[in-house]
Amino acid sequence: MATKIRLQRHGRKGYAFYHIVVADSRAPRDGKFIERLGSYNPNTNPATIVLKFERALYWLETGAQPTDTTRNLLSEEGVMLMKHLKGGVKKGAFTQEDADVKFEAWKSNKTGVATTVKSKEQDAKKAAAAQRLAAEVEYNKAKLAELAKKNAPVVVAEPEPEVVAETEAPAVAEEAAPVAE
Repeated sequence: MATKIRLQRHGRKGYAFYHIVVADSRAPRDGKFIERLGSYNPNTNPATIVLKFERALYWLETGAQPTDTTRNLLSEEGVMLMKHLKGGVKKGAFTQEDADVKFEAWKSNKTGVATTVKSKEQDAKKAAAAQRLAAEVEYNKAKLAELAKKNAPVVVAEPEPEVVAETEAPAVAEEAAPVAE
């Protein structure tokens, strides 16, 4: 029987996640499968891959052919490298201990690179948040100054009282008094 290691789609429209399965090559994509090896969720950042390493290696060694996408996922997890190293051990190119040392070196290098990438992303997020906070503080200061200017008490200059001249005062009095005839 020709077996394939492939992805089986699950999830809703526009938000898919996949099961990594071993299935007969003639079976439908989401149909019957032989064994479930793990899952792949591309919706997270970075994408989440859960894999049964030993079982995936077993199926590769027994002749199961991975699809292109699944081959990339297996390579990312190190299954393809381990298969390659085991092939070298079988041919006598190096010992099993050498293969284990090479695999551990690759694994530690991969985790080191992943942590530096994550730390750079976190630093970038923190810098962006600090920049947004500074911009918001400046905006709030400008808004407060504008509000203070708007709500400031309006100082109206009172006109100075006019001094009525003494000559004009009796004229006003005469006009007010009725004329007696």
